[in-house]
Amino acid sequence: MSVPIKILSGGAMRTLMVEVVPLFERATGHKAEIEFALTSALTRKIEAGAAFDVALLPRPELDELARAGKIASGSTADVTRSTVGICVRADAPKPDIATVEAFKRALIGARSISYSDGPSGAYIAALLARLGIADAMKSKTRLTGRPVAELVAAGEAEIGLQQIVAILPVKGAELVGPLPSELQNVIIYSAGLSVSAQESAAARALMRFLAAPEVVALIRAKGMGPG
Repeated sequence: MSVPIKILSGGAMRTLMVEVVPLFERATGHKAEIEFALTSALTRKIEAGAAFDVALLPRPELDELARAGKIASGSTADVTRSTVGICVRADAPKPDIATVEAFKRALIGARSISYSDGPSGAYIAALLARLGIADAMKSKTRLTGRPVAELVAAGEAEIGLQQIVAILPVKGAELVGPLPSELQNVIIYSAGLSVSAQESAAARALMRFLAAPEVVALIRAKGMGPG
């Protein structure tokens, strides 16, 4: 009996991959174990020599790991395209975010905001500086490693900004919409094989399965686009 393949995945892919893995197991007979964590934590873990078969991470980080000799050359494939959105509590009025200026007014007028200390949060921090409101937002910003929408649902932040895929599953929070198109950041999540994958045949089967029609349908249902 083969050993389950080990998948290391960025946390934003949790809602997708918890459904994909059982589908993969039923379709192929292979078993898989998956660990979710912040991209930064997984990157450090892989750099330190962690054992795994497939990594699912934002493209820049995966490419850097490939350059460092941790991901097999030529093995990477884009899986999803994820955009950043804004959420509020389900019972709260939705702010106008249709334009860049309206978006800025909504943030400045909010009592508090939250964004993650993951990839989308790094983008938001840079965006606030680019819009010239970083200093104004500093005292009312809460960084978190949890899903941002959970803080919004609990009333710990008035406005949350994170990838839409991480907002949609949270009860008690509601998506207002994506960032204005001029400000949008598309995060591409890609999969790659470990250079020392122990179950390379099963890992390659997973890579192929991530492009299967049923997975693409799931990707779209989660508020993302296929890679």
